[in-house]
Amino acid sequence: MPVSSPFVIVLTAAEEAVLTARARSGRTEHRDRVRARIVLGAAAGASNTAIAAELGLCVDTARRWRRRFTEQRLAGLVDRARTGRPRSFTAVQLAALTALACTLPAETGIPLSRWSSTELALEAVTRGVVEAISPSTVRRTLAGAVLKPWQHRSWIFPRDSAFETKAARVLDLYARTWGGVELGPDDYVLSADEKSQLQALRRRHPGRPPGPGHPRRVEFEYRRGGTLAYFAAYDVHHARVIGTIAPKTGIEPFTELVEKVMSCEPYASARRAFWVVDNGSSHAGQASIDRMNTAWPTATLVHLPIHASWLNQVEIYFSVLQRKAISPVDFPDLDTLAERILAFQDRYNQAAIPFDWTFTRTDLHALLDRIGPTEQTTTFPTAA
Repeated sequence: MPVSSPFVIVLTAAEEAVLTARARSGRTEHRDRVRARIVLGAAAGASNTAIAAELGLCVDTARRWRRRFTEQRLAGLVDRARTGRPRSFTAVQLAALTALACTLPAETGIPLSRWSSTELALEAVTRGVVEAISPSTVRRTLAGAVLKPWQHRSWIFPRDSAFETKAARVLDLYARTWGGVELGPDDYVLSADEKSQLQALRRRHPGRPPGPGHPRRVEFEYRRGGTLAYFAAYDVHHARVIGTIAPKTGIEPFTELVEKVMSCEPYASARRAFWVVDNGSSHAGQASIDRMNTAWPTATLVHLPIHASWLNQVEIYFSVLQRKAISPVDFPDLDTLAERILAFQDRYNQAAIPFDWTFTRTDLHALLDRIGPTEQTTTFPTAA
């Protein structure tokens, strides 16, 4: 006859509801589900031996969680904190290791551009930071650090003294305002640019389709078939693209794009059409503004500041075009490449919706504020 337990469990309605939910839920961790079932079995009058047999457990396990629940109720079913193995390295040593990782190797006379975990481990031992440490421990330690010195990204400091003013005008247009006044239904905002040096590269051997365990394979060697330029104007608020193909960039092909857009509806009868462009040679400077105003009085050319093409929404469309219609490049000639670009443009226009543009004046100000006035006024050589 099994020995009855001295720990008799009587559940409240709330406790029974919680334990029943844990025992039945497929999302509950296995250990919590088992503990809940032990307590429910005990509350139903089952012995520890019977509970252990039913759940396939050791009797001591059933006994432990019955007792823990009796003493602490639901809180007793949670694992107790464990001290774990003592730390091998002090906080000072770990801080010194992180500081070493944040130091460029070249600054200490080591001919490296950045550290690897193995080199950091060796250097830490050489400098006496620690007696011994493995590369895996270095990786683990630095993975939890706030600074990530082994990561880097390229960027350009704003050099235009009126960067915020010029960029803010464009962001206002995206938000459908100009000069503090809301745009009307017959006002349009067009983001325009050219995608130059598009190459018709023909692979020397046909690609191979994907198969189990390997992706599609594209031949590395190719034959050059020339280059072309794609000029496009993207209607920011109506997600419509109008583009032209040209043998190269320049003022003339950009003028042809403007004429094509401004000669068709709804832009031909628009009250105003704002053209957002960067400072490329096809549409740079005051001369380009004068040409636009003379040829199309309802059109206004709005320049972004230097190095701010990332604020030009047509660049997003160019990225979509590159990923979906051009890469990996494999075209027998320029005509085929041009046909693909224009065909994709038509397909895109059939189902496109405006980009979810969320970068505002407030975000721009915060970005420039983070850079700081000292960095903004630093002189850098002009990019070629």
